[in-house]
Amino acid sequence: MTTPSLWTTSDRALIEQRIKALRADAKPLWGKMTVAQMLAHCQQPLRVAIGQLRLKRGLMGLLFGGMAKRRLLSDKPWSQNMPTAPEFKVGGRHEFESEREALLGMVRRFGEGGPASLTKLPHPFFGELTPEQWNALQWRHLDHHLRQFGV
Repeated sequence: MTTPSLWTTSDRALIEQRIKALRADAKPLWGKMTVAQMLAHCQQPLRVAIGQLRLKRGLMGLLFGGMAKRRLLSDKPWSQNMPTAPEFKVGGRHEFESEREALLGMVRRFGEGGPASLTKLPHPFFGELTPEQWNALQWRHLDHHLRQFGV
């Protein structure tokens, strides 16, 4: 199975349509985040990928990042309620429409920028990633959370 690509216009349009289909009152099928919190959360990995957010590698990533990377890049669906890095946890109140527009903007920026827009730094948890791995992780992360909210 090949993961769709945010660098492919038609694939990116599918993710954008799903983001636009979200409703402000959507309830999660699992987890504790509100839909607005999820939209804010999904921006963080995209910011890391393009070098807008720089995080240091921690001990857990050094010890377990390679194993987690293989699991998350496999064809198996991601588990519900997976742990997330503290830097990616989003709490508090967020405004749905502005977070949705911000996420759509980040998806477009990542997609239109292609491999040239990626950071040269290792991922803070997974370590070194190829451009294709960065792309697949972004797609799979977005897909995971959009499924969390039923779209």
